[in-house]
This record gives sequence, C-alpha cells and structure tokens, in this order.
Amino acid sequence: MIRNVIGSLLALAGATAAVWSPFRDWYDGRPGRDYRIQDLFSGITGAGAELTTSILLPFVFAALVTLVGVALRSRLLVAFSGLIVLGFTVLWTVRQGQAAGSLTVGGDAAALGTGVATAFGGGVLLLIGAAVMSGRGRRHGRVESYDEEPPAYPYVPPDEQEPYGGTRRPGPAEPYDRPAPYGQPPPYGQPPPFDPYGPEGPPTLPIPDRPDER
Repeated sequence: MIRNVIGSLLALAGATAAVWSPFRDWYDGRPGRDYRIQDLFSGITGAGAELTTSILLPFVFAALVTLVGVALRSRLLVAFSGLIVLGFTVLWTVRQGQAAGSLTVGGDAAALGTGVATAFGGGVLLLIGAAVMSGRGRRHGRVESYDEEPPAYPYVPPDEQEPYGGTRRPGPAEPYDRPAPYGQPPPYGQPPPFDPYGPEGPPTLPIPDRPDER
C-alpha cells in the first residue's frame, strides 16, 4: 500500500513535469510547444505550431496514460507513459542536433534550455514511479469448492453391523470420528463404554450365614 502511494506520487510528479516542459525554452529561446510533431520525423524547421499539433500532444497523452495507470495501479501503463516522454524527447534531441550541427548545454543563446531537462526528468520520474509501485495485490490460496461430494466409505449392511449402536468397531488404524457418507448410517461409531466385568456383570459374593441369635 505504501509503495503504491509513493510510486503514484512520483508518477504524477513526472507527468506534471512532462506536460509543463513544452512551455519552457527548449533551444535558442524557442519553447517546446513551438515545435511541430511532424518535424520530429521529417526534420526541424523554423515553422511554428499550434498546441494541438505541437510536441505538447504526446506529453498530454502520456499524462493521461499515467492517470489511468495510477487509478488501476498498473505498473506497465505508468512505465509506458515514461517511455513515451523519453522517446519523444530523445527524438527531438536527435533532430535538433541534425539541424543545428551540434548541441551545447549552458548559458548560451543557442543551447539546450530548461524545457528539455524538465522533459527528461519527468520521463525518469515516471519510470521510477513504475518501479516503486507494487501493483495490484494478488489473492493467494486455493479456493475450495462447495459442491464436491464427500469421500465414499464402505457401507456396512444392518445384518453385518455390530450389536452396540448399530455400527461396527473400527480397526486399530481406523479413527472413530471419520464422517459417514450422506444418506448412509455411519460405518464407524464410538466404542461402547468400558466394562471391567465383561458381559457377565460383576461377580456375586457369597453372603455368610449369620450366627443364631441367642
């Protein structure tokens, strides 16, 4: 439970950073929302872009996938959203490097801005959040079936049963508390009470004759 909470917070922070990054400077003072998605596949140009066609769109999609993954406690969805953010960020970096010839990181005007670092950080946070989450709990143990028939035990006809209690005495390896099949008399009953005198009863002691009264 605690792992899911911490992982969800990291994933949400990563998604927020990813969506916020296109509004920051990416290169030479140009924000990420000004780059078209098609430029990532055909090459970076100076043409601007609308919000619905800019690099912001895949980051918003990744944020929505993150929300679904957090709601469902799905590590795969959260990790997938992190790969989307990192994938598009890396693809933009490659295309910008091809267009500019080289990329630098620093305070120069023609250098990578904070938006790229924010996008990278958001993707990494999403992957860390997916790794921290424990996912859905699993139920362990075997589910017993209630419609199973009870085990069958040998049926003893009434004429072969022992005289005490209508059951036969169990053998040395047969327990007394074994259940009987449904609809049949129990094959095993409790043994009769112990009688130290046997079936003949207690012995009869002779009564001595009383002496004649005087």
